Amino acid sequence: MTALALHRGRFSLDGSRELAGTGTLARLALRRDRIFLVIWVYALVGSLAATTYSYRGLYVTAAQRASLAQAIRTNPSFLVLSGPVFGDSLGALIIWKAGLFIVVLAALLGIFAVIRHTRADEEAGRLELVGATVVGRYAALAAALTVTIGVSLLIGLLIAVVQMVFGLPVAGSLALGAATALAGCLFAAVAAVCAQLTESARTARGMAIGVLGAAYLLRALGDPAAQLSWLSWASPLGWIERVQPYAGPRWWLLLVGAAVTVVLAAAAAVLAGGRDLGAGLVPARPGRAQAAGWLRGPLGLAWRLQRGGLAGWVLGVAVSAVVLGAAAKGIGATLNSSPQVRAEIVRMGGRAGLVNAYLAIEFALLSVMAAAYGVSAVLRLHSEEAEGRAEVMLAGPVRRAGWVAAEVVLAFGGIALLMAVAGVCSGLGYGARTGAEGTEVGRQLGAALVQIPAAWLLAGVAVALFGLAPRVTVPAAWTVLAVAALLALLGPSLRLPGWLLDLTPFSHVPKLPGGDFTATPLIWLTAIAAGLTVAGLIAFRRRDLT
Repeated sequence: MTALALHRGRFSLDGSRELAGTGTLARLALRRDRIFLVIWVYALVGSLAATTYSYRGLYVTAAQRASLAQAIRTNPSFLVLSGPVFGDSLGALIIWKAGLFIVVLAALLGIFAVIRHTRADEEAGRLELVGATVVGRYAALAAALTVTIGVSLLIGLLIAVVQMVFGLPVAGSLALGAATALAGCLFAAVAAVCAQLTESARTARGMAIGVLGAAYLLRALGDPAAQLSWLSWASPLGWIERVQPYAGPRWWLLLVGAAVTVVLAAAAAVLAGGRDLGAGLVPARPGRAQAAGWLRGPLGLAWRLQRGGLAGWVLGVAVSAVVLGAAAKGIGATLNSSPQVRAEIVRMGGRAGLVNAYLAIEFALLSVMAAAYGVSAVLRLHSEEAEGRAEVMLAGPVRRAGWVAAEVVLAFGGIALLMAVAGVCSGLGYGARTGAEGTEVGRQLGAALVQIPAAWLLAGVAVALFGLAPRVTVPAAWTVLAVAALLALLGPSLRLPGWLLDLTPFSHVPKLPGGDFTATPLIWLTAIAAGLTVAGLIAFRRRDLT
């Protein structure tokens, strides 16, 4: 039977022609993303495996698990952050702890991969070059969706296998894997639609992430309040968490999500058939006839390009910090459910009280987010160079050192801003529940600021890689960040040796609030970050543009 294809906004029976070259482009996408995809698969499967391993040792009795489940249900902050807990089995607690985090990561994978191989390639002119050969109109879109959906299904399968290896129920493990895969597939389709709407890959990516953020917000508003539970049902993330893998899986919700994915993918094809190559359905807003004076230098231009992204990061960190800070009020009852958990919190956050230890872990987590912003901001240098815009800029009266320095200043300054926001918002969240806003804001602000040098060091690694090894800058920078984060956040629970934990800069930061402040490690971290940055700048000045 001849497949139906969409051509110029209408149905065409020549499906093989419109999809010609899909397999070749899919293999090319896999070749280009072989490192990128491996990192994502490792991060998703490894994070869940580490959580499962940890929880098996932390909650060893049914009474401990039931106590934790009850503490979660009575703490609105936990429900906002991670969603409801369905039952008190080990699998249900693992889903509450890591399930939403894994689902969001899978959704981001779907967004990044599809935009990269559709709108980003189109914006860079690669699809126009490829389209001049024997390649169908919808081949790039079909290849991007095929690869992304295939990788999402592989991740789901690996998650199911890992959970079964740990001894968790087969049906629940399969449902968890399917729900995680569904998140990647569904938001890949969302990204495919967004890629048709705008001429800019950055804008398309922002649209898709905005949809994900809205889905998270609807779920966060609906989960704690019974009268607003309909909001959770209006969110795709709400559907996915209500699959409740280890508490009687609701398979029909997976079918609903799969149907929505198919509809969105078909809509993306219809939209792709109704526009010209390189154009978006939503016209770009014309700029001003003359640029403002502050845009004449590289720092002003960098700020103009990054301010929207930085605002999104600030909002995300602020919301996370408020929720995490508010959750500290009831952390004692939660930790009392298991002496093993109390010991782990003390090991990771210090020995100056459970609340202080919990807050120290919170700021370590938020500092990883700040470091991720810093790395992404530095990697703009690589994307500008790879897409030819750096060559045009540097052909004018702009020095290499000035161009790199502008991006680095924003990256390092953004990290400091994010951690300051984290400290203030966490203090407000905790203070609002305890009535001690006046003292908590200042105390927690200091605890957040000491995390800055560790995040700076990882941004400095990205600068050094940009100058010394431009071909592997992106995968290497993200790999270093991922390894450092996993060692810091999961290493103590996994009982890793001390010398291995010392490899991450986060382990050298004072355990504040509550711990002893020592300036020496912060000075060393800052000095190393500065040295890496200078090394990257010198190397970039001496090498050719790629």
